[in-house]
Amino acid sequence: MIRCTHRIEVSLFYGYLYFGGYKMGHFKNFKTVVYIPAQVAKGFTADKLASDYDFLEKYIGLDKVYLETHRGDTDVDKEQLLMVKGFLESKGVEVSGGITTTINDFKGAEGGKQRLFETFCYTDPAMRNRFKEICEFTASLFDEVILDDFYFTNCTCERCIREKGNDDWVTFRRRLMKDVSENCCVKPAKAVNPKVKMVIKYPNWRESYHFTGYVPGVQKDIFDATYTGTETRSPQYTDQHLPEYLSYSLVRHMENAWPGRNGGGWFDTYQCWSMDRYIEQAYLTAFSGAKELMHFQWSDLIENPFVAAMGLQLSKIDNMMEGIGKPVGVSTYIPFDSCGENHLEMRFGMLGVPVETTPVFDTKASTVFLTESACADSDIVKKLEAYVLEGGKAVITTGFLNKAGDELRAAGLTEAYLAEYPAKVTRYQVTGDFAGYEEHKSPILFPVICHGNNNAWSLLNGGDGDVHAPLVLRNSYGKGRLYILAIPTAHGELYNIPESAMDVYKRVLCGQEYASGKNFSMFTYDSGEFILYRYVKSDLHTERVTIHTSKPIEALVDVETGTEFKAEKEFRFEDFKRYEGYKVTVISTPGRFVKYRFK
Repeated sequence: MIRCTHRIEVSLFYGYLYFGGYKMGHFKNFKTVVYIPAQVAKGFTADKLASDYDFLEKYIGLDKVYLETHRGDTDVDKEQLLMVKGFLESKGVEVSGGITTTINDFKGAEGGKQRLFETFCYTDPAMRNRFKEICEFTASLFDEVILDDFYFTNCTCERCIREKGNDDWVTFRRRLMKDVSENCCVKPAKAVNPKVKMVIKYPNWRESYHFTGYVPGVQKDIFDATYTGTETRSPQYTDQHLPEYLSYSLVRHMENAWPGRNGGGWFDTYQCWSMDRYIEQAYLTAFSGAKELMHFQWSDLIENPFVAAMGLQLSKIDNMMEGIGKPVGVSTYIPFDSCGENHLEMRFGMLGVPVETTPVFDTKASTVFLTESACADSDIVKKLEAYVLEGGKAVITTGFLNKAGDELRAAGLTEAYLAEYPAKVTRYQVTGDFAGYEEHKSPILFPVICHGNNNAWSLLNGGDGDVHAPLVLRNSYGKGRLYILAIPTAHGELYNIPESAMDVYKRVLCGQEYASGKNFSMFTYDSGEFILYRYVKSDLHTERVTIHTSKPIEALVDVETGTEFKAEKEFRFEDFKRYEGYKVTVISTPGRFVKYRFK
């Protein structure tokens, strides 16, 4: 907010421009934001607050904070909140409110319930009323309020069981949290402060939202805006085992779910045991086009060397995003309230496939990718049939085939089905290449796709000994095509598929413009520019990445340095026909992002 006075003062201070008491952002493409939990806010002295502010301003620049009023057993009194708010606003920092919906047992509430993380029981009248009071109090002090990602319910107390009735937990919690969101949160808050903007932050576990009452498809019509959890931490060791690519793809998913109303991405330091792992969360959040980069939380950042490293990179990220345009990628349909083959699309993202997840089936997309999660849409096969009939290219997984196979076969889209046993694959054959063999590879288990010979065509076979089966199967229907991708039984084995075989998967998903390599992501934009980033993880060394395109290009240009990498013609056999195109190979360094364009 800009405060107007009779005399507008414009002053240059430490390199930043101040306008009527609020300084303009430190960066052009995002705000740097920090969250202050209630316990931290309550413990501030004026001196400690000032000292902490100086540290954060020095290293990351502070555009905005979310100042929390309640968490667990802590409530911050009005006087303390106004002291913190007033100090930060005097420094030109925008201040919004925050609430974490956890609470200890208290007098008047029904005690002894098994509430994971002490989340509220929203059937308990005393707890409902307490939540309402917290929302009203917070809205009285701030024009924007965010709910941290404990706004869910896992309570199975006797009262919840009675109110659930004959419904399952998903149906009951959908109804319950819609009611709570409207009548205990948003309406009471706006009654106190009609200007207040109520924001719901969704956690990083999208595939489980509906089990605990998170219903973005419903809550988008209740809340003013959303925020996205992009904490991926250390995937090998954390409970949620989230691919690093989630820090990008979940923001894109929520942006497509709530167009123009996704405020930003929220990441933290927890279980990030290297600076690179911590900062990668910020990289991918920014690459997604997030408007705010939320650093959680204030006290974890003070005197933390991660913050100094982040400060070195923020300007580089900002410059990288300047003029790059809107993210684009392979349209991947993940409906609301869905699960199945969880995170699979993100694993393809970790292999260089640009993925654009959306809860809306995009009938105008040139390619649509469907994992098992898409089967949550009861009309998915009808939508698929109409899309392919009119010339669309649909790509489904063996998980989707397993779930919707009867409907697919009844619709005439494919005759394929899965055998009751998996197959060990140590050999790969690109069927359209007269010499497209990869042998003696480490064994990977795949589901076996069975199909009518010459009714559909296998683009890639996998086998062992004298047995093989399709790994990529093509079906024709109307003007379009339906492709089936065999997914390893252990999804992480995707990373171990030989490059020439994985390139077949990529050509099916991306067409003739794709990138060969592993342990990297390719972020593409409607400007035609793209970013390559190699992750800092296993195989910690430089790696060649080859960009393939059908466009008649001369070179690939590093946008920042102007360095040109000369393109060369390539040819390969595909469907037993000679294909000609162009390719450029670059060296990708772990932890370094580079923006390119074609010349």
